[in-house]
Amino acid sequence: MAERDPLKIYAHVESAVRFNPKAIRAEMAKVEGFNAKLAVLITRGVGTMGAAYIFTALALVSAPAALTSGNTVVIVAWISQAFLQLVLLPIIIVGQNVQGAASDARAIKTFQDTEVILDRLDTKTAGGIKDVLDAIEGLKR
Repeated sequence: MAERDPLKIYAHVESAVRFNPKAIRAEMAKVEGFNAKLAVLITRGVGTMGAAYIFTALALVSAPAALTSGNTVVIVAWISQAFLQLVLLPIIIVGQNVQGAASDARAIKTFQDTEVILDRLDTKTAGGIKDVLDAIEGLKR
């Protein structure tokens, strides 16, 4: 399998957006207690674009009744309660998952860059790091 560039977010989007029972079981194994496992199950299940599409269809089922009622209160209630809450919830979770994947990718890249810098530091040259290392050695004595 080819190594993915950690800064390319599209490499992480699939795992953050799709419903994956195997990944959900793995996440549930990381937590203890019924409530924590249930929370992981619901969050990982609802936080998919599939859930967003299902919730959109569910909200649209009641749209004709709300819109043909002619009652502004009913229409506003449908928009805010049925549509926005049902549809935006999974989309917001998906967005947070994608942002989390991007943050993780940046952290990995920063760590890799730091390792490269540390590996390339020459501890034998005069000045800079050599002086610091000599001062540390002096403190040990």
